[in-house]
Amino acid sequence: MKITKAVIPAAGLGTRVLPATKSMPKEMFPIVDKPAIQYIVEEAVKAGITDILIITNRGKGVIEDHFDRSPELETALDKPEKQDILEAVKGISSLANITFIRQIETKGLGHAILRAKNFVGDEPFAVMFGDDVIIGESPAIGELIDAYGEFGKGVVGVKLVPESEIHKYGSLKVENLHDNVFKCTDMVEKPQTPEEVLSCYSILGRCVLPPEIFGILENTKPGKGGEIQLTDAMKEIAVTEGMTAVEYTGTRYDMGNKLGILQASVEVGVNHPEIGEGLKEYLKEFVKTL
Repeated sequence: MKITKAVIPAAGLGTRVLPATKSMPKEMFPIVDKPAIQYIVEEAVKAGITDILIITNRGKGVIEDHFDRSPELETALDKPEKQDILEAVKGISSLANITFIRQIETKGLGHAILRAKNFVGDEPFAVMFGDDVIIGESPAIGELIDAYGEFGKGVVGVKLVPESEIHKYGSLKVENLHDNVFKCTDMVEKPQTPEEVLSCYSILGRCVLPPEIFGILENTKPGKGGEIQLTDAMKEIAVTEGMTAVEYTGTRYDMGNKLGILQASVEVGVNHPEIGEGLKEYLKEFVKTL
């Protein structure tokens, strides 16, 4: 079954990068010349997604504005020497069919995904976390969609996390199937003891979920932090039906983390056709001073 819908939860408060997020959503932090969430939307489109729901909350109207038309700006750019940037600006609003809904109360990622029930309907869908920009030759969510087509089960995008850091993430019980694809049969959110750690593979940024997840979420009680955890609902699927885990090939940047934001700007910047060479020369000279 072709997957054409994606949900992007973008309702978090961005507390790890305050005070910047007091007035600017972390999803709008620029990576060179595009906000983080545009990279996520473009990744979805490259994977064949046509309909996207972005879940926001109060104070994030600027995200909606970014994907809307801007007649005044377009008029100002309508000059022979600015046609390239004009087309880039106009193209943002036609990337996909993008709709928005608010998570009125921030009760966790599982609660946010529940807000997408009517949008999704009775079909599998992609989930792309608004914190996570993934840059690679192929769209990461496309690799997960391919795995869904191969095995017909829910899919989680994973990466290895340092053992010393696994308590900040989820931990998965996995068994290799082939190449970078695994069978996932259990998971635990933020294990606090060595005994709870199932492996150092953790879900980072991407999932493909069956519509059955909504019924499970509706009956999921608050977990870690008093929030409805998506991991708890996915655990039920993993234990009963099994899921697929794909170690996607792209590089993930955590846009809710100060270092991640800087890494994204530098690593994307050195490959940027306009500023790449200049940035490389700057960095070569700068590192000599360290």
